[in-house]
Amino acid sequence: MVDVLLGLQWGDEGKGKIVDYFAGKYDVIARFQGGPNAGHTLYVEGRKIVLHTIPSGVFHSNTINLIGNGVVLDPVTFKKECEKIAAEGVDLKKNLFISEKTHIIVPTHRALDKASEIAKGHEKIGSTLKGIGPAYMDKTGRNGIRVGDVMAPNFEEAYNKLKAKHQQLLSNYSFDEDITEWEKEFFEAVEFLRTMNVVNGEYFLNKLLKENKKVLAEGAQGSMLDVDFGTYPFVTSSNTISAGVCTGLGIAPQWIKGVIGVTKAYCTRVGSGPFPTELEDATGETLRQVGGEFGATTGRPRRCGWIDLVALNYTCMLSGVTELVMTKSDVLDAFDEIEACVAYGIDGKETKELPFQLNGLDIKPVLKKFSGWSEKTADSKSYSDLPKEMKEFLIFVEEYLGIPVKFVSNGPGRDQILEK
Repeated sequence: MVDVLLGLQWGDEGKGKIVDYFAGKYDVIARFQGGPNAGHTLYVEGRKIVLHTIPSGVFHSNTINLIGNGVVLDPVTFKKECEKIAAEGVDLKKNLFISEKTHIIVPTHRALDKASEIAKGHEKIGSTLKGIGPAYMDKTGRNGIRVGDVMAPNFEEAYNKLKAKHQQLLSNYSFDEDITEWEKEFFEAVEFLRTMNVVNGEYFLNKLLKENKKVLAEGAQGSMLDVDFGTYPFVTSSNTISAGVCTGLGIAPQWIKGVIGVTKAYCTRVGSGPFPTELEDATGETLRQVGGEFGATTGRPRRCGWIDLVALNYTCMLSGVTELVMTKSDVLDAFDEIEACVAYGIDGKETKELPFQLNGLDIKPVLKKFSGWSEKTADSKSYSDLPKEMKEFLIFVEEYLGIPVKFVSNGPGRDQILEK
């Protein structure tokens, strides 16, 4: 049995903490897509820990963690992340496994990412410059290097062949940055990678499923960044919706049972791209400051706005979401009145459907107002403790989407999750 946990907005929904909360109920946590552009924040014994590639169940000693073939892995970032986790007393040789078909980010991928983004000028998509896009391009272009290739004796030959291709592409840009240090760090990290548990991911996982192990598939980024269904071209390079689980892990659809969708009580976005409910005023700044909305990976301030139920309904439909987790609900404590987008106004007409292209449209969000609450919800110990006004807001969200809000996160702590 496989349950899926994914973000329903533009990423940064708090998936890391939620996976960590659920991890004890599962035998396996498996990342199925994305790369080190992900930033899953956990709080372990009060300490903030950000995971970029490693699944969020890593702090549960009896849980197997698998990096699936749909992920792109940067050995340098991975090595640093492993060292930080090992310093917390976690034995990664015991509970971390990597699919041999996972594609690798090489230094020239990062160079291409940076050169391409600079060349776009004001049309840049807001890349994290981690090399994710170029790595996925090589994957689909059948030029990529995979973790299994690192174990082969001719790895350096394959690396140099790919590097030469990239250098030819870089000659089309005015990119003259010296990447010698990047390469040195890369090959040191490759040596480290060779010491890890590398497995045939699809056989490894299917064997566990046949042994009746419970698997939680962990998504990265958010559904509105899906390469097919997100706000294209301001999207990531992988399928972030539940359909990506099968290709990202090598499992059949019939294994999937539940789909847990994570949404904030409001909306945020990092980088460029359309954002219908964005608040570029004092209210938006309050959301940013109270919510601590700064990128876990980039540190960039996030754009903030009210919850977009039109977009949320769309992503729930795409992934077949069966239950919702609402995070950052306590941030709304700061407001006397809160709002939610229930429709889009486009060219004088209202719609509850996402148009073909959000970018460039003059979208006026149709907003429904809700009364705020004076209580500090971070102190609530159970769902029944939540103020009446917050419950009314949650009930409206449930009725609009037709999906139950089963859990409400009311603070960053591991224990600050209220089950309905």
